[in-house]
Amino acid sequence: MKLAFSTLGVPGLPVPEVLALASAHGYHGVELRAHPEEPVHPGIGPAERAGVAAAFEAAGVEVLGIAGYARVAAPGADAAVVEEVRTLIDLAVDLGAPYVRVFPGGADGQPEAEADAVAARRLGTAAEYAADRDVRILLETHDSHRTGAAAIRVLGPVGHRQVGALWDVMHTWLGGEQPQETYAALSPYLGYVQVKDISSAEDTTPLALGAGVLPLAECVEVLARHGWDGWLCWEYEKRWYETAAPLPGLLGRGREYLGRLLNDSA
Repeated sequence: MKLAFSTLGVPGLPVPEVLALASAHGYHGVELRAHPEEPVHPGIGPAERAGVAAAFEAAGVEVLGIAGYARVAAPGADAAVVEEVRTLIDLAVDLGAPYVRVFPGGADGQPEAEADAVAARRLGTAAEYAADRDVRILLETHDSHRTGAAAIRVLGPVGHRQVGALWDVMHTWLGGEQPQETYAALSPYLGYVQVKDISSAEDTTPLALGAGVLPLAECVEVLARHGWDGWLCWEYEKRWYETAAPLPGLLGRGREYLGRLLNDSA
């Protein structure tokens, strides 16, 4: 498996500094948070995109994915959501990223069947655009669809190879799923896996990997046992927790921890 980290852990950090961290600590890739407050987002122009792509290539680091904020199950007009997904796909193409992350985003009180149908319809529409550009849209286990069982209610009806799943291990755990259950649900659709750690269900402040309660060893063991050989991406949610320790000082130990898990599962 290859290892990456998300720029959510180093909010606003310029690309050269992100790449320096990845190179110094042995990470193979970076997931780019595509928000206007970040250096890389759909609003940057062709020259800036070319510069980012060249910087990654020169550093020998891959752009794992574009972490967007489109909410595919949210109430409202389909056209605006599909267009948002398309802008993320275009950015991924320009940066050489294979994946685009979207959220479910179903609203409180929205009937489950309605949210599932809305998300499936929008993803099915966007899938053709993604297929023409060789980018895969990944629905993250998050918010209204935080478990693998919930995600496949959307992914099954879509039935398109360019639409898959991003397994966020915190959300499936909070949703009461065991790693084997999540893998069984998502394995036909799995793009990559986001790892992280927290102290409890009540306190989701990010911790160093291995310092909390999330079943990271079990997740890696399940993936290895089934021969899955994709990406593990450390999503350290520093952006939302000002009191969390700075990520740069944790990256080396995090890389070593994941390496031990992979060796133990080999």
